[in-house]
Amino acid sequence: MANKTFKVAALVLLLIGVAALIDPIAAQCAMCKGSAEANLKSGGGDPRGLNAGILYMLLLPYLLVGSIGVWWWRNRRGDSQQVVELTDEELA
Repeated sequence: MANKTFKVAALVLLLIGVAALIDPIAAQCAMCKGSAEANLKSGGGDPRGLNAGILYMLLLPYLLVGSIGVWWWRNRRGDSQQVVELTDEELA
């Protein structure tokens, strides 16, 4: 069990490390990049806020789906353990 926990923790740390290395400018789609460049040409501010907003909108659905998946997996795992315990008691 500890080995499995270590593998999951290592995978999570690896994903966080990869995400930290990604250049925030790469978060922009073509339309957002064009809009930010046009804003800069017309005297607007730095588009860092736009990048942060894009990353925020990208992250929330994954966090939501991941949280629901973990919740479902934990509840499902407990149900299968209860079924095994019931069948063991019935055999005795």
